[in-house]
Amino acid sequence: MPDTAVEPYLEALVDAAREVLGTEFVGAYAAGSLALDAFQPGRSDIDIALLCRNQLSEAVKRELIARLRHKALPCPARGLELVVYTVATAQWGTAEPGFELELNDGPAMAFRQTLQPADRPVADGTFWYGLDRSILHQSGRVLAGPPASEAFAELAPDDLRSLLIDSLHWWMALPGQADDRPAAGADDAVLGACRALVRHRYGRWQSKVDAGRQLLVAGYRPVGMIEQSIAARSGGPPPSGRQARTFQEGVLKEILTAA
Repeated sequence: MPDTAVEPYLEALVDAAREVLGTEFVGAYAAGSLALDAFQPGRSDIDIALLCRNQLSEAVKRELIARLRHKALPCPARGLELVVYTVATAQWGTAEPGFELELNDGPAMAFRQTLQPADRPVADGTFWYGLDRSILHQSGRVLAGPPASEAFAELAPDDLRSLLIDSLHWWMALPGQADDRPAAGADDAVLGACRALVRHRYGRWQSKVDAGRQLLVAGYRPVGMIEQSIAARSGGPPPSGRQARTFQEGVLKEILTAA
């Protein structure tokens, strides 16, 4: 669960967004670990989606960034990952990024602002947004506005499957995939693959750790990779890059070969 610093931060963030957006403000939603009841102080990000009525001017976008970035509103987690969508985009169910604004910033996260999807480097992946909106549709935590299941449409099954495949390819292309030593981030890669497979198999989003545990109960192999990756969340050594890639390849194969 979030620590006591998170709740006041969420309230302040919503208040600031309301002040900047005015009548354009429609809602605010916690995604990611906050939505899936898996927030881990010191490790997790604060993932927020804002909804606005219409497309925003550049001036409003920059004002929102100025009010919400870490130096103006200190983030009590690793960092804030904020995305703004119009109501139409959120309810469309598109697989495209479709955002108005993206802001990343925090004490352990580099400042980054993206004012339109075309400005985002392709190498950073464009699958995140559709998958995040799918999680929001299922489990988004309402900070303000209508229910998340109404505000965010679910993806079409083929689009969801395509984005899951894209996400696995992206993780597998990261540096260090041939490394036989414990690799930073390898546990995230393994458990992220577990979450993708659980969503594909069972039609529900789980946190990364809960997805790993569900696959353990289901008898998915190799057990050791999942157990080691879960233990790494509490300070144990992560798998090697090579081990993580092999695990992801197995998940990818199942998703690719599904009827």
